[in-house]
Amino acid sequence: MNPVIAMLIGVVVMMGLIIFTRMHAFPSLIISAILIGILSGIPLGESISTVTSGFGGTMASIGIVIGFGCIMGIFLEKSGAAKRMALTILKMVGVKRADVVLGLTGFVVSIPVFCDSGFVILSSLAKEFSRLTKKSMVGLGGILGMGLYITHFMVPPTPGPLAVVSTFQKEGIPVDLGMFIIAGLLFSIPLFIVSIFLFRWFGNRYPDFIVPSEIDRSKYTKAQLVVLDKIDEKLKEGKELENSDFEALLSTEKLPSAGISFTILLLPVFLILCNTVVSQTAWKANAVGGVITFLGNPVIALFISLCLGAFVLAKDMDKKTVNGMMNDALKDAGPIVCITAAGGALGAVVKATGAAQLMADGIVAVGIPGILVPLLIGTIMRFPQGSGTTAMITGSAIIAPMLTTLGINPYLAGLAVCLTSMCPSFLNDSYFHVVTNFSGMDIKTSLKTWTIGTIIIPIFGSVLICILAVFFH
Repeated sequence: MNPVIAMLIGVVVMMGLIIFTRMHAFPSLIISAILIGILSGIPLGESISTVTSGFGGTMASIGIVIGFGCIMGIFLEKSGAAKRMALTILKMVGVKRADVVLGLTGFVVSIPVFCDSGFVILSSLAKEFSRLTKKSMVGLGGILGMGLYITHFMVPPTPGPLAVVSTFQKEGIPVDLGMFIIAGLLFSIPLFIVSIFLFRWFGNRYPDFIVPSEIDRSKYTKAQLVVLDKIDEKLKEGKELENSDFEALLSTEKLPSAGISFTILLLPVFLILCNTVVSQTAWKANAVGGVITFLGNPVIALFISLCLGAFVLAKDMDKKTVNGMMNDALKDAGPIVCITAAGGALGAVVKATGAAQLMADGIVAVGIPGILVPLLIGTIMRFPQGSGTTAMITGSAIIAPMLTTLGINPYLAGLAVCLTSMCPSFLNDSYFHVVTNFSGMDIKTSLKTWTIGTIIIPIFGSVLICILAVFFH
């Protein structure tokens, strides 16, 4: 059978298993990979060995990084470091821009923390802002959700974009992780800015989704109630809230310092970027360059932050609690690692059959602009089955072997797959339900606002990528 047809059948079978049966994405990817190999004429034994070697190679390159990243993220989550970062950003931006504060906090927090967890953590802050500032949760929740959502898809070491980089590197494509982090961050900024204006508009259209002024006093400590009563008194007198009011509210919780919170979050990114800089200079050949290269290895960089989380952020917790947190993190990491490695298996089979090369040659012959291919594949992989991470992994596995023939910039291709894997977030996406429920929206309103937003932002980003593709080949 023609390898392209075999690949299409395999992908359809994979999506059908995920959508319509009880099958998890991990075994579905493996079944799809084996099926593609067999239909393409590869002997059964060779198909299995190709799948296992692709799985093992990807696991070796990315498994530890994902595990360490998840552990680091749970320390930031459980210690209150995310709230401390929100407070620090609040001081810089100001209470009048409470929605931007929430979005920026999510933008930063979601680099190591899964966006679902990040929204649950920060939604309580969003509700407090809504209750006190009388702003709609459609706007506040949407901006918070998009801040988390954008960097979750665009910036490593979040598993999805990290897997895209790893897949490209395995194919021999010169994509540096540090440079991809920079590219992802820079590209995320205009996406986030547009999302602020978009969800402010949505918030104005749905002004009724405001958290009621009355509170359940049993859910607050005595110290918090004292602060809340003072804030309520101030509001009754018609006075405007100030940053200090929210600082006082958060100061009633035992939160880590801003310094250690931001250090644990940003240190791995800084070390990886230093490694990237050194690799482009003569320093890489001397002792100092060797040390920086060692520390900037993603495994080592994340391990350092992991240790800071365990021994600094969690210093007041007992051993059993800390070990329990790590176990919880690894429960989250397990499925992601397996799905990522299964994506590597699929990529190995696609490469062995030559299907991607045939598709690339056909696209070039027809004259379709090459940059449209990763943009379309990301969306096609995401829309039916709902998982953005799975879409990024499978999309990059299909795209990687095509890149040389398509002649497009590999960084733009990677960003394109990550970007369109966002589109859309609706009923088959767990994050849709997190944003909907924790924002206090009904499903109908969320479909009209959140889902539409997760379509508009990738469309805007796709236009940017097409423009950039004219200047960067």
